[in-house]
Amino acid sequence: MGWRRGIAAASVVAVLASLWIAYRPDRAIRVATSAVADALCAKTFVSGLDPQSVFTETMDRPGIRRLRLGMRYDVDRAARTVGVSVMGLFASRAAFHDGFGCVLLHGSSQPYLLKSDIDALKVPKSRPLLPEIAGVGMVAPSDPALLAALDHAFEEPAEPPFRRTKAVVVVRDGKVIAERYAAGVTVDTQLPGFSMTKSVINALLGIMTEQGLISPSLPAPVPEWHGSGDPRHEIEVGHLMRMTTGLALDETNSGFDPSNLMYLYDDMAGYAVKAPLIALPGKRWAYSSATTQILARIIRDTLGGPEKTLAYAWRELFNPLGMRNVTLEFDASGTLQGSNNMLASARDWARFGLLYLDDGAVGGQRILQEEWVDYTNGLKD
Repeated sequence: MGWRRGIAAASVVAVLASLWIAYRPDRAIRVATSAVADALCAKTFVSGLDPQSVFTETMDRPGIRRLRLGMRYDVDRAARTVGVSVMGLFASRAAFHDGFGCVLLHGSSQPYLLKSDIDALKVPKSRPLLPEIAGVGMVAPSDPALLAALDHAFEEPAEPPFRRTKAVVVVRDGKVIAERYAAGVTVDTQLPGFSMTKSVINALLGIMTEQGLISPSLPAPVPEWHGSGDPRHEIEVGHLMRMTTGLALDETNSGFDPSNLMYLYDDMAGYAVKAPLIALPGKRWAYSSATTQILARIIRDTLGGPEKTLAYAWRELFNPLGMRNVTLEFDASGTLQGSNNMLASARDWARFGLLYLDDGAVGGQRILQEEWVDYTNGLKD
């Protein structure tokens, strides 16, 4: 009987080992610690929020909350770094750099550090095209219905999910008519835009298309896909924009999916471009932050590097819109984290929204091609 128990035990061990190799839960946990480290770093050192409050809120995210009992963090204000682990294991770190936000650190590798003079970039060469949308102070609502709406937006329910609203800005006819901010947040506080950052990538691509630097109908300029017989050379820039590449880069926010796993790499887009095709380009849609990250690398390479990308964004987009409180974050390879890592004040996010509300024209001058907004919304081919 002893040998049978031995065989059974060995079989269980073999199955568990196979499952570990197949699913790599260690990598999924590191995705979680990376996400928490990144959020804590940005919201502590860029937004100026309380790290314990940020940690508590972040631990409520789906997929992360199951690790809350073992998750620990450390903020080193002198070194301006944040470390996160689960019971001392699967550790991730993020570091803050003035003007450039936070970058995830992987092992002993050194991240690309931009050499731009960020303060000089923020000085517009001409008057912003978009007039001021509000004065210095907060704009209180004069309409009782707006006041009630803001009350509701900041009211917390008795049970989760909680709203945890940080800012609301209401704009009508190009002017702020009401706004409210959570404790610790001001009109200048930079807040993460999460996937609104994808729309910033869209705007940069639109400006580049207007200037003839790129086109959605062209094959994506990804060197890894241009080998002899590589079917991925059929992927166009527009497929990446619409997330219809057919690449195995689906995003489920499980920590196991390839789109989440890219955060474990210094060169996030370099990881993403290695994905194989699982469908013909244009025939299958799947939400994927990794495809936006590939677009961010295309922008970097087309414009000539990280510094030129940053200068282009300020010269062609932020300064014309009068956006001042903005931070673009980069991965360790020097590529914009285009999927979700731009921070801006709520008013600046509103300024950006006005660009799309007005079909890409600001102050009588066109920034985006006519019908670009309709095209990227999928209304027109």
